[in-house]
Amino acid sequence: MIEVGGNSSANAIYEAYIPENCSKPGPDASHDERRRFIRSKYELQEFVKPSLRITSGKSSASLQSSFSRKILDSFRVKPSENSEGMVEFIGLLKVKVVKGTNLAIRDMMTSDPYVVLTLGQQTVQTTIIKSNLNPVWNEELMLSVPQNFGPVKLQVFDHDTFSADDIMGEAEVDIQPLITSAMAYGDPEMFGNMQIGKWLKSHDNALIEDSIINIVDGKVKQDVSLKLQNVESGELYLEVEWLPLDQ
Repeated sequence: MIEVGGNSSANAIYEAYIPENCSKPGPDASHDERRRFIRSKYELQEFVKPSLRITSGKSSASLQSSFSRKILDSFRVKPSENSEGMVEFIGLLKVKVVKGTNLAIRDMMTSDPYVVLTLGQQTVQTTIIKSNLNPVWNEELMLSVPQNFGPVKLQVFDHDTFSADDIMGEAEVDIQPLITSAMAYGDPEMFGNMQIGKWLKSHDNALIEDSIINIVDGKVKQDVSLKLQNVESGELYLEVEWLPLDQ
């Protein structure tokens, strides 16, 4: 449920194609009416887009993995016959590095921070801000998302002119909830402003608080606040936007 993006996201998939002669049971529906609708919705998957249907006879974990994989497969660009060895992309990620707060000191009294983002073989970075432990970048960076994507790796460095740059902390951004939620809904311009998913704070990620995924003005966006890891102090704030290839 977390990976798909919550109940509303799941219903957008499992109830995508309810026929006109079939209605969703209301509060006064009988037990048999509810049972028939639930079996049609989940077990028989009669209202799901045909290409996303999965067969039964698997474990629940296998079904979840298969379902998520089918959502992603339905949006992938198929490679041409001459594309052997090329990386297959499913969309673009626009990451706005907003600001950092209480960053670590790496020079005498301050630091010259910049942010590096890595996804697969791609690396992008912000500009360097001189002598500032609370820098404001508001800088947008673009990353292509490959078919077999992992987390976005984030590192903050202190720029040094005459020696190697010093690390000022790091973190990882799990983009799976964002992409799965966005693909489950399809064209975001068809919906009003609404929450469609969430990346939950836990002991094994760097989130300061739950990261909400929203449709805002026809775009799928996510605010991310991170506590930098492996460093004495520092927080970083991002705005992430998913751009499917057809945009």
